[in-house]
Amino acid sequence: MRNFIAFALTILLTYSPFTSYAQTVAEIIDAMETANDHFIAKYPDAGAPTFVKKERPSNLWTRGVYFEGLYALADLERMTGGEKADTYYNYICAWGAAHNWTPRNGVTTRDADDYCCCQTYLDMGHDEATIKCMDNLIASRTTPWTPGGNEKSKGSIGDWTWIDAIQMGLPVMSKLSAMKQRQGDKDYLRYAEQGWMMYKASRDSLGGGFFNPKDNLWWRDADFVAPFKTPNGKECYWSRGNGWVYAALVRAMDALPSDPHYKDYLSDFKKMSAALLKCQQPDGYWYASLHDANDFGGKELTGTALFIYGMAWGVRNGYLSESQYKPIILTTWQNMVKDCLHPDGFLGYVQGTGKEPKDSQPTTYDKEPDFDDYGLGCFLLCGTEIVKLISK
Repeated sequence: MRNFIAFALTILLTYSPFTSYAQTVAEIIDAMETANDHFIAKYPDAGAPTFVKKERPSNLWTRGVYFEGLYALADLERMTGGEKADTYYNYICAWGAAHNWTPRNGVTTRDADDYCCCQTYLDMGHDEATIKCMDNLIASRTTPWTPGGNEKSKGSIGDWTWIDAIQMGLPVMSKLSAMKQRQGDKDYLRYAEQGWMMYKASRDSLGGGFFNPKDNLWWRDADFVAPFKTPNGKECYWSRGNGWVYAALVRAMDALPSDPHYKDYLSDFKKMSAALLKCQQPDGYWYASLHDANDFGGKELTGTALFIYGMAWGVRNGYLSESQYKPIILTTWQNMVKDCLHPDGFLGYVQGTGKEPKDSQPTTYDKEPDFDDYGLGCFLLCGTEIVKLISK
């Protein structure tokens, strides 16, 4: 089945205006399989703890992002008749079962890093613990909530005090609302509404608002809001942090088209898309510091992959110009495969954990980041969305 699809797409691309960038579905999937199989071979026990400086359960946020990507790849394998679909689904099931499909630190947690894993739990049809966790967030919010005052007094609406949390949390609420809608729950939007209130608080209020409407980009948290500047006197917009928000918007809209705030998310998505286009460097990558190429500049996979993931979704759904964005999407994917993917599947140029451009530097082809899972998740999300784009 996959061979037929790949052949058909090769013929199609031969007569497209993007011929020089053409890759077949099979080539893109093979690159993702190479990277993913390297990871599974390294970690055959999906539920085993991670050991980076200390022991952590494998449903922490870094692994949660990986499983977002793996689920996307497994679903793509299923649709294209791939032989590895069952292997990947089984790996996901082993991971979820090892944690009883429960957020890290239990159902009373309010830390978005803890419930990032729930995105894949819901994709796999396990909602019980996620519902309890999200119900806890709703019960913990302060209503009505207004800007100002002590952040801790704002309840769960003020929990996302760093922009990474938007990606960890917002899609959970959108996916849960979508599941409730399919189940016939008339009040299904209660979770999506909680997500919107938390997103809006991060966007407009916490720390004075993390979204800068002048540049249509996000400061990572209150430590980076103006007048903070890079060493070269420019606004400090961290690439991966903006990538987290960009991906969150895509995943929330994709999960719940009936969300009353869909147009609000879409508006921010389009604004970010135009702003990000201006930040791409001549070598095709987005550097760690979006407005300052000399602030730890150079190739970086995670932000780049997240931006291309979002752009591919935007083109596929008719929200971004195909003629403008598609060549960028396809050439950037080819660059990542050529420059970052080792023959054995290891991914280079992945910035390790942190919150700003200088963290976990240098980022190089051979350097292994402290966590080797979330970069792969970004790569898989990106690749699967590109396959959907060129297959539409």
